Amino acid sequence: MYFLKNSYYTAAIHLSCISAMKKFLGKSIFKATGWTYNVDPAILENKQVIIGFEHTSNLDTILSLALFEILELKIHTLIKKELFKGPLKPILEKLGGIPVDRKASKDIVTQMVELFNQNDRFNLVIAPEATRAKDGEERKPIRTGFWHIAKAANVPIILMYANAKTRQGGILGKIYPTNLQQDLEKIKTLYAEYGIDVKIR
Repeated sequence: MYFLKNSYYTAAIHLSCISAMKKFLGKSIFKATGWTYNVDPAILENKQVIIGFEHTSNLDTILSLALFEILELKIHTLIKKELFKGPLKPILEKLGGIPVDRKASKDIVTQMVELFNQNDRFNLVIAPEATRAKDGEERKPIRTGFWHIAKAANVPIILMYANAKTRQGGILGKIYPTNLQQDLEKIKTLYAEYGIDVKIR
């Protein structure tokens, strides 16, 4: 019994140290890049779809991952199943990648709803903005798959932001999906308050 208790406490301490190191690394990334973050942890729930704007560089992804480590959020994201091969497969799985078969009989929304229902905690991260438009090209409206997943799974949409001009990022709020067009307008308005333009249809 003593051995079991000792092993339990040792494992707990080990996990605590790993968590502390990940938080430290996340904060160090923000400090090294000169960015600051603003988050109210009370906004987060056990299950949610997380989106973020704006997409200006690959640094956005790095800062988002750093913030997830600081918040101790285990995230998942959609990746086409063709990439889950060879040595890349365990890496993508470790990073929370979910293989998606666009040709499967079940649509992606149904697949994600099932995952939300099967887990007590589930954070799905989706980038609604298409790849950055090149100079001179018109930006395309955001894709709305995130809204349909959140609506069908009955979970909130968490709004992350990264403003390259002010070097500030974090979570600015959340909405519960009700009406697509009205919610898109609300999202656009909320991001505009942080100096970020979200292009919608």
